[in-house]
Amino acid sequence: MTTPAIEIHDVHKSFRDKRVLNGLNLTVERGQTFAFLGPNGAGKTTTIQMLMGLLSPDEGSLSVLGRNPQQEPLEVRRTVGYLAEDQTMFGWMTCEEIIRFVAAFYPTWEHSLARRFVEQFEVPLKTKVRHLSKGQNVRLGLLLALAHRPELVILDDPALGLDPIMRKEFNRDLVEHLQSAGTTVLYSSHLLYEVEPVADVIAILHNGSIVRQSSTDELRDQVKRLILEPDAATRISGDLMILDSRALSGEVVLVIDNAPQAIPLLREADFTYRLEDLSLDEIFEAFVVGRPESGLNQSRQLHPVSTPR
Repeated sequence: MTTPAIEIHDVHKSFRDKRVLNGLNLTVERGQTFAFLGPNGAGKTTTIQMLMGLLSPDEGSLSVLGRNPQQEPLEVRRTVGYLAEDQTMFGWMTCEEIIRFVAAFYPTWEHSLARRFVEQFEVPLKTKVRHLSKGQNVRLGLLLALAHRPELVILDDPALGLDPIMRKEFNRDLVEHLQSAGTTVLYSSHLLYEVEPVADVIAILHNGSIVRQSSTDELRDQVKRLILEPDAATRISGDLMILDSRALSGEVVLVIDNAPQAIPLLREADFTYRLEDLSLDEIFEAFVVGRPESGLNQSRQLHPVSTPR
């Protein structure tokens, strides 16, 4: 049986009196492009730093390619390509110098692959790192993360600060150079639309734990906007997994997470309703800022609302 690329089991982490992770569980299978999503401050970077052996959990365990990153941090870093959101490099070096410097740390470094990335990413070899644009800096960081052909690549909000066109180009490079090679990718971001074209699986981190994990297609199929009359909403609410609810112009607008199961109930009860698709950004927003009971409270809720755990 193949060991998953990443396993996180019941991880807790606090900084003084602030709880950042609260029983985090996560598994990334080999070959997946796994989107790790959450609002800023949700704990994504803390999780990644633990995976790289830069932080230790207060409780729980982590495994990266079958290794414990707290016990074998150097071995983990040699087999993982890591691009941080605030990638810091020696500004006084030229791009050519820093490529040679980093190459010495990786026994599996491929100089021919690095040269190919230099051309494809248009890295200015003679330019000092401190003089690079944000886009050039990200592309150089991606080269340094990939040229040793890692089994696993961890990207921590790597396109942060890039304009929308550069973000699309970065994701194009990600698809071309990682997915085509079958490399496992953990892609952390707070922008769901950004990872939609490249992600096989999406996990949403909120309040220190995963509130939803599924494929992109499953999210679209399960999470819908349901619009119906207040009395109908009151009567059927106990059978719905409601993420967000609001009253609007004599109707109740719900975001539900069990649309395929809800449709037969609505038809059987002969309710008039409208079911609408949501963008992935709207789905993400419903999970992290939704108010499951607000609209129902305004329509005299009679039954408890089931919410996903």
